[in-house]
Amino acid sequence: MSEPVVPAATVGSAARSQRATLAVVMMTKNEEARLPACLERVKGWADEIVIIDDESSDGTVEIAQRYGAKVFVMASGDDHFLQWNRGIERATSAWVLHIDADEWVTPQLKQAIDEALQDGQGHSAFELVRQNVFLGHPMRHGGWRHRHLILFRSDRARCVGKGIHVRLKVDGSVGFLNAEIEHYPFTSIAQFLERQNRYTSVEAQVMFEQHGDLPGRTVWFQAVARPLKLFWKFYAKKEGRKDGWVGFVFSALFAFTHSLLWMKYWECRDAS
Repeated sequence: MSEPVVPAATVGSAARSQRATLAVVMMTKNEEARLPACLERVKGWADEIVIIDDESSDGTVEIAQRYGAKVFVMASGDDHFLQWNRGIERATSAWVLHIDADEWVTPQLKQAIDEALQDGQGHSAFELVRQNVFLGHPMRHGGWRHRHLILFRSDRARCVGKGIHVRLKVDGSVGFLNAEIEHYPFTSIAQFLERQNRYTSVEAQVMFEQHGDLPGRTVWFQAVARPLKLFWKFYAKKEGRKDGWVGFVFSALFAFTHSLLWMKYWECRDAS
C-alpha cells in the first residue's frame, strides 16, 4: 500500500510555487516510531510544520525538530480540540493541513492540494479521501475509506467538541479533493485494544458529564443491541465482507468498542 517517497522538488513544483502558503499541523505524544515516515513525506513541501506535543517521554520532540518543525510542548488533558486549536493558532500560513503521525501524505494528494490552493476555488476548506490501512490491509469497504475534513483556511476554521472525538467547524463552503491520505492506525489487535481502552475511558466520562444519568434501557440498548447492529452495518451493509477476514475482524472490533464505551458509561454512572 505504501508509495515511494518522492522528493518534494519533483512533485507539482510549478503548482506549489503559485499556491497559498500551507502549514502541516500535528498533535503528538510518544510518536518516535511513526513520526519520521510521516514527516519525510511533507518536508520541503509544506511551508511550515507545527507540532503540539503532549509531553512525550520518548524522542518525539527531538525527531520533530530535526525535520525543522516548530514544536510546542503542552499537556492536552485528553482534550484534543484544545490541542488542535493550539496548533492552528500557532501556524502562520494561509492554509492548514491537519494530520496525525500515523498518516502519510501521498504524492497525488500533494499535487491535488497544490493545484487547489492556487486560488482556493472560493472554498474555506476541502475534504479529501482517507484510506485506512488496518493490520496491513487497505480497507476498501466497511465504511473505512471515507471523506476526511482536515484541509482548511487557518482563519476560517476551528475545532469544536470535547474529549477524543471532535470536529472541525468551518466558516464558508467546503470543496472536495479526490485524492488519498493513507492512514496506518493499528499494526496489531493488541495495539487496537490498548488504544480503544484508553479512548473509551475518556469518552465515557465525557458522556456522563454531558448526559448525566441516562435510563437503564438506553444503556442496555447501546451496550448490547446496538453493537450487533453496528457489526451488521460494517460487515454486511457497507460490505466489509469484501475485505475478507480482516473485514470481519474490523467489524467485530469496532462493534465491541461501542459496547465497551457504554459499559464504561454505566460504570461512571454507577460510581457517582
